[in-house]
Amino acid sequence: MLDRMELLRLVERDAKLNSKEIAVMLGASVEEVEKELDFLVKEKIILGAKTEINWEKTDLESVVAMIEVRITPIRNKGYNHIANLISKYDKVKACYLMSGGFDLMIIYEDKNLKDVSSFVSDRIAPLDGVLSTTTHFVLKKYKDNG
Repeated sequence: MLDRMELLRLVERDAKLNSKEIAVMLGASVEEVEKELDFLVKEKIILGAKTEINWEKTDLESVVAMIEVRITPIRNKGYNHIANLISKYDKVKACYLMSGGFDLMIIYEDKNLKDVSSFVSDRIAPLDGVLSTTTHFVLKKYKDNG
């Protein structure tokens, strides 16, 4: 029997693995692996493959900000309304509903501090229901995506 969780971990770690390599790693047949992969794609458990790029080794400069947002939920819409509005921006890499001292955590990437500042002051702060924001800037990544 094929270990689905191990299969998912393998393809998440390295999307370039082919069915034969995965079969050897899992001690399964190529047919079993391909059948399981087809099922996982059909059921939208596997959503696609991703290329990971070490942007620090390129000429491109960018700033990553973590923006805490405190909000008052809108009647009959809750937190989802504001989260969906914010998530529509291409430079928003992630948006999480959080427990604790704030409600949403936005991961935002842009060219420079000024552009991040403009996003917060022009796009997030004016939204109905937003009480406050706090922006943190990533100075250095020690580990990302495993």
